[in-house]
Amino acid sequence: MSGLSREEAIAALRWLVDCGADEAIGDVAVNRLLAPGPAFLLPPAPAPHKRTVAPPPEKHSPAPQPPPVSVSAQNAATIAAACSNLAELKAALMAFEGCELKRHATNTVFADGNPAGGIMFIGEAPGAEEDRQGLPFVGRAGQLLDRMLASIGLDRRKVYITNIVNWRPPANREPSPEEASICLPFLHRHVELANPKLLVLLGAVPARHLMGVQGIMRSRGRWETYRLHSSGREIPTMLTLHPAYLLRQPSAKRLAWNDFLAISDKCHNLGLAI
Repeated sequence: MSGLSREEAIAALRWLVDCGADEAIGDVAVNRLLAPGPAFLLPPAPAPHKRTVAPPPEKHSPAPQPPPVSVSAQNAATIAAACSNLAELKAALMAFEGCELKRHATNTVFADGNPAGGIMFIGEAPGAEEDRQGLPFVGRAGQLLDRMLASIGLDRRKVYITNIVNWRPPANREPSPEEASICLPFLHRHVELANPKLLVLLGAVPARHLMGVQGIMRSRGRWETYRLHSSGREIPTMLTLHPAYLLRQPSAKRLAWNDFLAISDKCHNLGLAI
């Protein structure tokens, strides 16, 4: 610190220590006003000239392919297509051994209600009580569904009820995509043979596998269109909440009530008996 008296130099050093500069990082002081800035602020040095070499031709990887359809799903589609009525379809499902879920289930759960009623409800999968009785929606969620139907003048004599899969998944878990894909050919044929005028999908699982819709809370309450595979006929389809979800989240019942009011209006517009 040339040019400073001893007292001024000591005072300057104390000021530096108070500011946190209490460690020397070099043997010689550097005048930062004259020294070049940090390396990352300097312009990069020019790269040495190199002879340009053409890059090798780009190799295009093949476009991603959809996952292959399993043999079980192929067999299911063949078997389902050969069924000409609901009785044959039920017998085919009872005899089908291509789904792993069947090994753990007590009963095959086909359907309940009136297929001639014109209104078809599709849920997720059988639960413990459904597995015991061999009928869909007979547990606590089914009892709530019965009350929801009654609130708009419907009951099981006027509607038809089934599920995405026909056997109970262990521990009531959600069916895997593979399990659903194996059962879907039977379900598509089920809808074709029942030939409803109106479909109601209960919960996220049927909405995802039948309509390709993600997020039931965002999509519930709106009408979609299901197209029959054989004839191309379009069926108005309501997405709503599963009764089991409503048992866990009672505050969502008001949303389901609005959906069922829309179902009631659609039934009247289509001339369905309520």
